Amino acid sequence: MLKQRTLKKVVRTVGIGLHSGRKVNLTLRPADPDTGIVYTRVDLNPPVVMPAEATRVNDTRMATTLNEGPVKISTIEHLMSAFNGLGIDNCYVDVDAPEIPIMDGSGASFVFLIQAAGIVEQPAPKRFVRVKKTVRVTDGDKWAQLEPHEGFSLAFSINFGHPAIDSTLQFTEVDLAKVDYAHAVSRARTFGFVQDVEMLRSIGLAQGGTLENAVVMDEYRVLNPEGLRGQDEFVKHKILDAMGDLYVLGHPLLTRYSANKSGHGLNNQLLRALLADDSAWEWATFESEKAPRDFSFERVFAI
Repeated sequence: MLKQRTLKKVVRTVGIGLHSGRKVNLTLRPADPDTGIVYTRVDLNPPVVMPAEATRVNDTRMATTLNEGPVKISTIEHLMSAFNGLGIDNCYVDVDAPEIPIMDGSGASFVFLIQAAGIVEQPAPKRFVRVKKTVRVTDGDKWAQLEPHEGFSLAFSINFGHPAIDSTLQFTEVDLAKVDYAHAVSRARTFGFVQDVEMLRSIGLAQGGTLENAVVMDEYRVLNPEGLRGQDEFVKHKILDAMGDLYVLGHPLLTRYSANKSGHGLNNQLLRALLADDSAWEWATFESEKAPRDFSFERVFAI
């Protein structure tokens, strides 16, 4: 049986909020089977609880943001991507600020945090959402879709029209039956442009953005002294983001995701379109049913 998974012990870290620039304390705690990923703003009295659900994402400007009324927790996508990539079904996420710390701008710090806590299997079957027919959303020349696939793979195309990005790979595909998330995806950092950072700071955003937590470019080149972590870092980060955006569904997907120039907003629209069509998906577990030959669950969810 493919079982649900949670953390072995409580783990904590401290970082900076990308938009607020303030110190953020983050705590990850084990959770019982069928809890899901549950966020809590512990700096408020009383604390405000927000389960990760597609319908709770109502702000996708510059990040994926959960909200409960006026209370929000933003920039959850990198942490959610790590949960997805490491097969974590259940976890309590406590944070004392309106955003998750940005760390180094990738998912690698969260992978390290989760691995430091340890991962344990739980006495309950892992519940997948199996996509039964193609679902697609579009916005001009941008699009994203889910199609039937007995596994989980993602393909992404980018086109920014910027010299530094145009000189790198514009397309990548990741099949998580064949590669390890921690090595193949998690290290790709978020990126932005100097002129955009200046504009965002003028309206109170990106106050914590630095060359330590993002790839930053001027009109021609990458400004980070160490350069890129690979020729696919830009497009690979879009895969990382998509994995986080899709995991607010609350369950792992059996699907092939593909997209062109998609972002947080379109990814959330895609989830909502899937959920709105009962004929497009079904629940799947692997209690007695054999896993498909072309998808090595044991490899993907190896402890």
